[in-house]
Amino acid sequence: MEKFFVRTQNPKRPLPAIGETGSTAAANQPNAKLGRVEIDSDDMPSDPGLRRRISEYDPDNQDRVRRTYLQKGPCQPVNHIFPQTIINGRLRRFNPSWFATYRPWLEYSIDKDAAYCLYCYLFKSPNEEGGEDAFTSEGFRNWKKGEKLGSHVGGPTSAHNKAHEKADNLLNQKQSIQSSRSRQTDRTRLEYRTRLNASVEVVRFLLRQGLAFRGHDESLNSTNQGNFLEFLKVLSNNSDAIKGVVLKNALENHKLTSPDIQKDIVRACAIEISNSIASELGDACFAILVDESRDMSYKEQMAIVLRYVDARGRVVERFFGVVHVADTNAITLKATIEAMLAKHRLSLSRLRGQGYDGATDMRGEFNGLKTLILKENKSAFYIHCFSHQLQLALVAVARNHKEIDSLFYTVSDISNVVGASAKRHDILREKHAVRILEALETGEIQSGKGFNQELVLKRPDDTRWSSHYNALVNLVVMYASLIEVTETIEESAYSEKRAEATAILIQMRCFEFVFCLHLMRAVLGLTFELSQALQKKEQDIVNAIELVRIAKL
Repeated sequence: MEKFFVRTQNPKRPLPAIGETGSTAAANQPNAKLGRVEIDSDDMPSDPGLRRRISEYDPDNQDRVRRTYLQKGPCQPVNHIFPQTIINGRLRRFNPSWFATYRPWLEYSIDKDAAYCLYCYLFKSPNEEGGEDAFTSEGFRNWKKGEKLGSHVGGPTSAHNKAHEKADNLLNQKQSIQSSRSRQTDRTRLEYRTRLNASVEVVRFLLRQGLAFRGHDESLNSTNQGNFLEFLKVLSNNSDAIKGVVLKNALENHKLTSPDIQKDIVRACAIEISNSIASELGDACFAILVDESRDMSYKEQMAIVLRYVDARGRVVERFFGVVHVADTNAITLKATIEAMLAKHRLSLSRLRGQGYDGATDMRGEFNGLKTLILKENKSAFYIHCFSHQLQLALVAVARNHKEIDSLFYTVSDISNVVGASAKRHDILREKHAVRILEALETGEIQSGKGFNQELVLKRPDDTRWSSHYNALVNLVVMYASLIEVTETIEESAYSEKRAEATAILIQMRCFEFVFCLHLMRAVLGLTFELSQALQKKEQDIVNAIELVRIAKL
């Protein structure tokens, strides 16, 4: 994809820096060279103090690694609060104004509190005259002598300027052997651009709609080749310019439709979106909302959301990304968050709020993620989600009162016995519809738009207590019909659920069950409205506390 396009370094644009992840197993072996494998930019750390030496990569991959780092630009966390060090009896620190003076090459490592040179790291060899200096190995820390940065550049024939020249030559594809060997006509370039834009448009549409890309059968004889290829066909059928350069009209090895190309475009979209969020945030302070969960492949994934005030004074919440974490201990989570923020030149020193759930790893008093961040930044105040606190309170009440706990167990059993069978569900729906018609004829209930809608049994969800309220409401409305259906199951000679139906009928006809059912419906009715209000994006802490106070009354 980069055959005809060169992405040049733009210092004003927030370039993504890459954090180290747990997938780089070989990177943990300091003397092991990386074999000739696919280089993933997400496995290349942005912090210069954490990078592998270029010589440790396979020779066939070294230029690709160099080009990737050059396109990303130097790591310059301008918003970071730089720590002070005592030098000759005085406090000294890195001067962020040096970034503007030496913008193309100067880098700063948050991990090492040291300055580095991007060009020399990428191109200066240990065997070269002058060897490896402080700007490529241990890092420069003598903040008292800032003039050393200028001395490092040196004259026209210095090692730094030679490395700079090599960087320019690498980015200038017209001077590369590969480019000279494969120069294309203007028509070929235009066809490539048209083909690439078509693939990008399809990817953008599928991402926006949250649709799958691949199909079960993508062969030429398939009637449905998957969303990506099928939508590309629709796009080509509506444009002769696109139709002439894509799919069967493109070269066999140049269709830009392979899964790898699709993933490259998706990755580019993710980087552009993250850059846009970081650009909108700018130098402002922000808060983070973090939660972790296990996906279908049993991998721990951590989601990060940024919350900040934009230029118009509006509170904005932006989903920033999902990162795989090797484990869920607080130290690993903190390191992953720092790496994610460092990708986009954001620093924990600008953090003013943090919000997590009540897990020990997240908010533990001694070693939780909240505590680790507070040790580094006293202004990063922790706020426990009020809606989550409300849910925890409801769980505690239900677990400490056996009558309430028994109620929800019975509600779950009703869903298992009646709702698990489509046939029984149809019988319940028919009986409830008959009761609704009889009530309308006698005037017990009123008719109108939105009234007397068809209901279904809902199963209470352990993680979302708002579902408990909906389940109880439907159960109260359909109570008489449920009794009839359960009696039918009990009397059936061929039903496997006869014993369970008998036990449910005994419970449903008890005064304690009916009393707890109506009691919890009333209680959860109040907490349901409160929970919905607390989850609103524009909610502020003062109004939230007032809502909680009103609910208590």
